Amino acid sequence: MKFFTADICDECKEKVQVLDPLFRPYGGATSCYGPIVTLKLERNNTELIALLKEEGHDRFIVVDVDGAYEAVVGENLMKLAHHNGWAGILIHGYVRDIHVTTTIPVGLWALGTCPRKSFEHNPARRDVELSFAGATFRNGDYLLADRDGIIVVSPETMVSLQEKLF
Repeated sequence: MKFFTADICDECKEKVQVLDPLFRPYGGATSCYGPIVTLKLERNNTELIALLKEEGHDRFIVVDVDGAYEAVVGENLMKLAHHNGWAGILIHGYVRDIHVTTTIPVGLWALGTCPRKSFEHNPARRDVELSFAGATFRNGDYLLADRDGIIVVSPETMVSLQEKLF
């Protein structure tokens, strides 16, 4: 389904959270959307790997690593996301292997790139409310991203949008 975040912002005005322009696209899908699944990581992506092994059902993973300068996603995790049907990943952190991730038809947005990954093993928290880039992310809300930007809407707003814009 084709959509434009600009049209959604025009249609829904105050019902849309627009993320600060911090993120760059690194995936093969330049436009995607899905219900949010949240994950708070502490410089380790073990729990993200476990999540990506689940059926994605066109959901969108929102990952917060507090902007730590270590790659959270690379080529192998993007291939796993594609294989299991995830719509996209938004990372408040960094990625690597973009020479390959940009060819995989999954959305991927991050602060930038870093060739190094973390080898620490720290606990993670799934399905928690996250806040960064001027937005709040809750499981079940919808994230929509395209070349104009990234937005978050409630499930109720998404139902209204699907009737009008999709």
